[in-house]
Amino acid sequence: MGSKGSHYGYLVEACVIEIETALDVQDRVRNAARQRRLALDMTQLVLAQKSGVPLGTLKQFERTGEISLANLLVLAEALDALDGFKGLFPAAEALTLDELEAHDRLRQRASSRGRKV
Repeated sequence: MGSKGSHYGYLVEACVIEIETALDVQDRVRNAARQRRLALDMTQLVLAQKSGVPLGTLKQFERTGEISLANLLVLAEALDALDGFKGLFPAAEALTLDELEAHDRLRQRASSRGRKV
């Protein structure tokens, strides 16, 4: 019976769900960009010149993860990693025929009734 209890405890531990925050993702992107630059044997100066991002901005990004979206995208392009952004905001899947037909009429704005804060 002792092994059942420890096995159950193991299963409970295996079911722990880690939730990533925006700051976690920001840090992961920062680190991945730096690692990609290093794997390509590129200095910060070369990447700054290739991307057009000021060297100081690149250094700050690699240190803190803070950067504008426009600069992040040109860095990704210079690192040949722009494809990673293609699936960033996938379209919502239609669950009913009505939703599928509504999808054909692409929305320009969210409805004021369905506003979620």
